[in-house]
Amino acid sequence: MTRDTQPDSSSDSFDWLEAELQDTLDEDIEIEFSEPMLSMELRKIYREQHPEMLDRQVYFRNLLRLQAELIKLQDWIVETGAKVLVIMEGRDSAGKGGVIKRITQRLNPRVARVVALPAPSRREQSQWYFQRYVPYLPSAGEIVLFDRSWYNRAGVERVMGFADDGQVENFFRDVPEFERMLVRSDTIVLKYWFSITDEEQQLRFMMRIHDPMKQWKLSPMDLESRIRWEQYTKAKEEMFERTNIPEAPWYIVEGNDKKRERLNCIEHLLSKIPYKEVASEKVTLPDREYKPDYERRVLPDELYVPKIY
Repeated sequence: MTRDTQPDSSSDSFDWLEAELQDTLDEDIEIEFSEPMLSMELRKIYREQHPEMLDRQVYFRNLLRLQAELIKLQDWIVETGAKVLVIMEGRDSAGKGGVIKRITQRLNPRVARVVALPAPSRREQSQWYFQRYVPYLPSAGEIVLFDRSWYNRAGVERVMGFADDGQVENFFRDVPEFERMLVRSDTIVLKYWFSITDEEQQLRFMMRIHDPMKQWKLSPMDLESRIRWEQYTKAKEEMFERTNIPEAPWYIVEGNDKKRERLNCIEHLLSKIPYKEVASEKVTLPDREYKPDYERRVLPDELYVPKIY
């Protein structure tokens, strides 16, 4: 892969990074903003449990650098017609949603798509298990990120009893060949498992319960996952054992520190795809046409959004 993994030290690049950092700081802070909704007691507990979290300036600088690389990856995917499938799985509250958000934050949504399917309908339950996922697979020039995938069958469906032993066994027999078929069709398949400790999940669930802006993230299935932590662990271990194939191996991302988790995952994703920077033509802004007889119409006031701020 032809990319520099360290920030460019040239003056021009440094100036660009400084300007970009200033322009996007408000947006990034808004995304990160959650602590003020928490009680002082919970804030104190969280900080005590995370004494060595990554420095914010280090985080933002590296995030911007990696997002610039993701744009180069996007251009390469479009130019070459590559097909990239990224499967995101993991413990509830392990941070995969935050990683997906940072990957796609500055990409073209027509190129980078996120797929998060709801529970299957009655019709979908009667289909071949992989059938509901096939329409969402990447076509040429696309990167698709699955926020949970067919591995639901090896995890929540198995643990919660939505799939019987025969269905689970069929899945384990079929999924390696299904993924090999994807790879043989020139699809790059990357599978990530986001891992946190039992104690960290407990703390994050408590924060969601007490944060009115995050309570929607707690579903009955999430709460049930706390009770069945050990069952999910056993299911995960067998899933790794039976689906970690050379053509599409699993990669575990440790997520107790969300900022390190995001940077590490994006860095790794970039390292697994042999992209190159695509040369692009210089863009020039054309002159606007002016017609002396044109007069702009005055629109009614009621069409405008009130200027409250």
